[in-house]
Amino acid sequence: MSILRKLLAGLVAVVGLLAVAVFGMSSYRMSRTIAFTDGAPPIPTDTATLARGRYLATAIAKCTECHGADLGGKLAVDAGPVGTMYGPNLTSGVGGLGPSRTDADLVHAVRHGLGPGGRKLRFMPSLDWSGMADEDVGAIVAYVRSVPPVDRTMPASVVKPLGRALYVIGQLPLHEAELIDHTAPRAPRPASGATAEYGAYLARIGGCTGCHGPGLSGGQVPGTPPEFKPAANLTPEGIGHYTEADFFTALREGRKPDGSAIDPFMPWALTKLMTDDDTRAIWKYLISVPRKPFGNR
Repeated sequence: MSILRKLLAGLVAVVGLLAVAVFGMSSYRMSRTIAFTDGAPPIPTDTATLARGRYLATAIAKCTECHGADLGGKLAVDAGPVGTMYGPNLTSGVGGLGPSRTDADLVHAVRHGLGPGGRKLRFMPSLDWSGMADEDVGAIVAYVRSVPPVDRTMPASVVKPLGRALYVIGQLPLHEAELIDHTAPRAPRPASGATAEYGAYLARIGGCTGCHGPGLSGGQVPGTPPEFKPAANLTPEGIGHYTEADFFTALREGRKPDGSAIDPFMPWALTKLMTDDDTRAIWKYLISVPRKPFGNR
């Protein structure tokens, strides 16, 4: 019995040391800053720009999914032992970040996942938005500035022990700023229209590649618990049996061709707000990409 107790004590000690090591390594990485400067593009405030910014923030980039329809902040994701993500209040109301952020700060947050002083933002999906064109990021910033103030103070997001462990071993993209080439040149936005080229741009800044993988072949969404349903294969290998009409139904009603419901993790409540041309552009892009087996991302 004494040997068993010693073994158990040794195991507890090892687990304790591992926990301390994970906490230390994760805290060090979390605290590291990234020195980078990206000036703000023009931020027009005309009616057309504000309308474009609102459309991008809801139907395309889906800022409202984490920050709330009023941009006043909300509980975005409760991932249990991994952590809890709160979208902060972006307005100028009490508890909002608006008054303390410059236009350049907002651009850094969107395209680089960085806060003031190069602080890495947690759970900010900026890898998808790093290639967002100047006119589109400018429209989003203009829209954020225009929304009415909301008085709401949000708690800070929390990364729990399992989340820290996953972060340390590279299985949780806690700070997407670490994955971005901050000095990469930014291509101009393709001409708007129902084309595969414009669809590729929308699929990137709309987060399709963020969940379904760079190659769009699906698999476990990075950072989600094991019980989460994997993202579907969006290459012709996975959706080759879809018609264009089926694709519209999927993005607007959340239903597959057989009539079954798509997992609610898919934000069809927002993609249904996309214009016909933008939806068709993404469809044309998806049917043009190479076939890939499910799950090789």
